[in-house]
Amino acid sequence: MSQRSVTHATFVLERTYDALPTRVFAAWADPEAKARWMGGPDEKPDEYELDFRVGGREYNRGTLRGGGPVYTYEARYQDIVADQRIVYTYEMYLDDARISVSVGTVQLAPAGPGTRLTYTEQGAYLDGLDNPKLREQGTAEVLDSLGAELRRQSATA
Repeated sequence: MSQRSVTHATFVLERTYDALPTRVFAAWADPEAKARWMGGPDEKPDEYELDFRVGGREYNRGTLRGGGPVYTYEARYQDIVADQRIVYTYEMYLDDARISVSVGTVQLAPAGPGTRLTYTEQGAYLDGLDNPKLREQGTAEVLDSLGAELRRQSATA
């Protein structure tokens, strides 16, 4: 049996988007919009489900565009305050191995004509299969993909 370990870490990321909090919140709540930006630029989801309500589930399973192992993200929504806050817990898997368990908090606040998003993650990264630095980098890419989705929506409106 391999050596078991856990690394605990918290990180905070902030983004300012040129969209009102209602639009940013809607991008998290709408299954079609979220499927476009959730995996970031490199992920190709094979399966995606979103039940955006307290107690609801989000499920994303796929590979990176170049192939390789299967990543699975499974979340439960714990608290939702429209246009202001989303709190969820989630597990990440690499193939069949659980690599982390986390709490993610999204806070939205008006910032001039746009929105200031503050994302806080408290994670337990398991058995050396994942680490906080990689998760923070990946989450930053996902939040940048959200920004691209909001710009795309503005361009087509």
